[in-house]
Amino acid sequence: MKRFESIEYLKNGNSRQVQSYKILKSINIFNILKEFNPILVGTIPIGIDIEKSDLDIVCQINLENKENFKDIIVKYFSQLKKFKITDKFLSDGIILINFFIDNIEIEIYASKLFSIETNGYRHMIIEDRFLNYASLKFKKMIIALKRDGVKTEPAFAKLLNLNGNPYEELLNLEFLTDKEIIDKLRELGYEKRE
Repeated sequence: MKRFESIEYLKNGNSRQVQSYKILKSINIFNILKEFNPILVGTIPIGIDIEKSDLDIVCQINLENKENFKDIIVKYFSQLKKFKITDKFLSDGIILINFFIDNIEIEIYASKLFSIETNGYRHMIIEDRFLNYASLKFKKMIIALKRDGVKTEPAFAKLLNLNGNPYEELLNLEFLTDKEIIDKLRELGYEKRE
């Protein structure tokens, strides 16, 4: 499994991952936000992005440091295209930041949760585990569903025959063993064949 806590793995990835690495390095975002434990999540890190996929970054903040976080964000990123900050910390415990660089949207999701406890991170880890054991056909079907407008978690839920809320159902797979993942993929005809 990749070490997602750093973005160094992107350097050796597909062309979109390499491009993302260069963009993120050019604005030094992970160093600037290091005290907030930034982690890149979503589809680009696991190679199932489509043309309009954005770069999602999760961060951890709290009541004591949220104003400092916002000040840092404004200082370093407010000059970027379509910059927007949405502070829902008191009502929902989150601050969202959006901006564009090189026509790629960057969205920062800051919450009280440890970065590795956010649903964005947890979903990505689960999806990555399935992709590691799935056939190329499975990956291509996920990407095709996304191109048809289906969000990532519902796409996985559809192919894995999960019923109910796809975001919650995917989290229910979090503690499956590797063998259980392989068995589920085999049962559905998506196992990787050597």
